[in-house]
Amino acid sequence: MRKYYTRACNFYHGSEAIKLIKNKNALPLNGKNNIAFDSIEIFSRQNKGIKVNLININKINKLSKKVKKVVKNDLKKIISKRKNFLKNINFDNSSIMGILNLTPDSFSDGGKFNSNKKANKQIFNMIKSGAKIIDVGGESTRPGSETIDPKIEWRRVKHILKNFKKKYKHICLSVDTRKSFVMTKSVECGADLINDVSGFHHDPYSLLKFKKHNISKVLHHMQGTPKTMQKNPKYKNVLLDIYDFFEREISNISDSKKIIIDPGIGFGKTLKHNLTLISKISLFHSLGFPILVGTSRKRFINQISGEYDSNDRTGGTLASVLFLLSQGVQIFRVHNVREIKQGIMVYEKINEK
Repeated sequence: MRKYYTRACNFYHGSEAIKLIKNKNALPLNGKNNIAFDSIEIFSRQNKGIKVNLININKINKLSKKVKKVVKNDLKKIISKRKNFLKNINFDNSSIMGILNLTPDSFSDGGKFNSNKKANKQIFNMIKSGAKIIDVGGESTRPGSETIDPKIEWRRVKHILKNFKKKYKHICLSVDTRKSFVMTKSVECGADLINDVSGFHHDPYSLLKFKKHNISKVLHHMQGTPKTMQKNPKYKNVLLDIYDFFEREISNISDSKKIIIDPGIGFGKTLKHNLTLISKISLFHSLGFPILVGTSRKRFINQISGEYDSNDRTGGTLASVLFLLSQGVQIFRVHNVREIKQGIMVYEKINEK
């Protein structure tokens, strides 16, 4: 059976985008008039392989009836405005998710913020620097890491979570966990978003327990587990396989309106896989949900630049963030909030013209 996929491409920004949309030479991305596209890439997949066809949007009506139906359905989702379901987050604008790892063994900053004083200072600094979301985690999911007991994980994060909303009512609180026990406790503390790197597969009770909570979710892709994910990851086609994963998982989530998708850069992917996902990220707009990407300090930056120390990968992080921003990605999960926010502000100001 042949399956078709539609990727928006050839983007324009600022005044140029507004002009092209007005003259009907381009379409708005996610209902925004400051970013537009005038071409689409159509992937045709069947057992024999994959074919790719690049066409201008004005040539869509020349497609076969079957292909045209799929493309037009995808385009409805690509151009539709994203609903703002997350606390104080407007998906028309880019948002930064600041990372707070309360772990002794995270790949980049393990042990750095383990005291309440240091953690609170880091939260304050990230919000001051422009973070709209704070993502708190108590378990490392770096390559090769082991899972820990839920009670140990909760003990690491509970003091920060219990007091967060008392200080920062206007800031979106995200909790990075794979455990239903920690998820439930986090929601009781006022968490707005659950960010589960396993895509809610690690704990069979996670989605069942959330049926009674109207909580937003990050649907994240990972091949394998943190312990095994980097042991020779393989895909038939990484881009389309992960698209199919999201399509399947979204259909299985009963309360599927409040979802953010994350392709999981570095989670069961080689350098080639990561670069394919980043360069073709706009395919995921046809799912109809906001997109979050975390490239911060990831190993692929080291593989390209030779920078072994993860703390010295801000340049590579910023480069990937700005490219993803040009493709319409809405949320960026980063360590260095101040530097990334500055880069985004300059980039967006340039693109106003």
